[in-house]
Order: sequence, then structure tokens, then C-alpha cells
Amino acid sequence: MNTTDNSESILKEIDLKFQAINQKTDVQLEGLLWSKPITYWDYIQTDALLNLQIQRTTLPDEMVFIMYHQVNELIFKMILWEIDQIADTENIQVEFFSERLSRITRYFDMLTNSFSIMENGMDVDQYMKFRNTLTPASGFQSAQYRMIEFGSTDVLNLTDRRYKANFDENTNLETSFEHLYWQAAGKDYQTGEKSYLLQEFEKKYKGQFLRQMADFKTKNIWQKFTQLPIQDQQNTELIQAMRHYDYTVNITWVMQHLNTAIKYILESGKGNGEATGGSDWQKYMHPKYQRRIFFPKLWTEEELSNWGNEPTA
Repeated sequence: MNTTDNSESILKEIDLKFQAINQKTDVQLEGLLWSKPITYWDYIQTDALLNLQIQRTTLPDEMVFIMYHQVNELIFKMILWEIDQIADTENIQVEFFSERLSRITRYFDMLTNSFSIMENGMDVDQYMKFRNTLTPASGFQSAQYRMIEFGSTDVLNLTDRRYKANFDENTNLETSFEHLYWQAAGKDYQTGEKSYLLQEFEKKYKGQFLRQMADFKTKNIWQKFTQLPIQDQQNTELIQAMRHYDYTVNITWVMQHLNTAIKYILESGKGNGEATGGSDWQKYMHPKYQRRIFFPKLWTEEELSNWGNEPTA
């Protein structure tokens, strides 16, 4: 096929494309005469991205804190992008499922390995000063992280362990929401009242969370795994990949975060040991207390009983 034939073929395909949406091809093509060539900075929106870091203090290391958390949120968005592909694929095949799961796990591995930036990349004195300006905001309020959880497993597996025995997959979503494991971090243990941190979080995102809980009920990662042929569900490599994701999110990632918080908030001796959002952060964050496990059926009884205490993966 020569250049002329190739150009004619492309023009025919373009014409069919615009006919399908009732648009005039010549108008669309004429528009190309006036459009500017794309540049890297316009495509990536570099200027906008680099202007999203707004400090609340004059302390230089606050910028490290802001940028690191913004990077985290961008990676969370990448993870959710892959989770949605798994969730929205009908009659999912093991190759597609495994590839997307591998992508998600690589993103979380990267997040876990990056925590040295937070652990060793800020001056303790500066951190203990600028963190006071963040109260009552908290990383607890990352909505995308909650959406990743809803997209990964059944809501029952995210339920506070104290109430889990009384719940099942048919429990009303409103009731389930009030007993999610992270609710305990935002409530007064004596009165049961919700902290300002939790109230604001729910005011902003509760409706969206309830929709996510309903939407992912039959198509979260675990549910899509169970929809694979039995022989694929028994594949050793796939099972290990599922376990690795579970362990990385619910133990490795959490412990990295916890150990960094301990270094700054407790071991530095420069603060009162309280989280900016007022949560009981040590119990909320440590995996042995809440024992959130995405895929409990893929772990042995011994592994489940030692969750958060000993290496299991």
C-alpha cells in the first residue's frame, strides 16, 4: 500500500468515526488547521501540577511532607484505575486479572519502599512544628485509600473485629459503614461520639463511600477472583500474588507508616504523642489490633492467628 492509498484508508476510517456520532468530518478536519501541536508540559499539565503545593508554614521540610502525600494520592489513583478495570470486566479471564493485580501490587510495593523518604527525609524539629498547623487534618482522611479497600474485598472483611461475628454479606450498608474498622479511630471510646475529624470526613465522603460499597459488593478483587475457573483459583502463583497484595497493603505498608509515626511522634521526645486528628493511632494503625485481611480464605489458621505479629508472606 502506497502513501496515497494509506491516507485514503485513514480518511475513510475518520469519516466513519464521525458519522457514527453525527458529526461532519470536514468540520473536524478543518479544526486541525487551527489547533496547536501538543507539548509535554501541556499534556502533563506540569505548571498546574507544580503549583498545587501550598505550605501553611515557613518551614522548608513541610514541602517534603506535602509533595510526598500528593505523590501517594496519585499512586492511589493509579491503583483505583486498575481496580476499576478488574471490576468492570465481564467474564474476566485469568490473564487479564493477573496482569492488573500485578500492576496494583507493584504500585503498593513502590509506596511501601518509598517510606524512607518520610522516615529519614524530614528534620524532626521542623516536623514537630509544622504538624501542629495541620490539626485536625489527618492521613486518616484519605478517601482514595478507603476506596481501594472497598475495591479489594468484601465489606465484612473491613468490619471492626469486635462486631464481625454479628454481621454477614446481607447486613445493611449503613450499619456496616458505622462498624468499619477505621470508625473506632474517630470515636470517643466512652461516649461513642464521633470526633470532628470523622464528622468532616463523613460529611465530605460518606455518600460516595456507600455507593462504592454497594457497587463493589459483587465485583471487588476478591469477588472477581472467585469468578475465575476453579483451576485458576487453585493456581499457586496467582494465590501467592493475592497473598502478597494482601500482606503488602495490610501489614507491610501499615507497619512502615506506623514506624515512621513512632519515630517522629514518640521517639523524638518532642511532642505529646497524639495524632493530629486525635485518633488512638497506635491501635488504629497496628495490623494485629484491627486484623484487616482482604483474602482470609487464602491464609492458614495459624497465619490468621499471628496476623501482624510474625512474617507470614
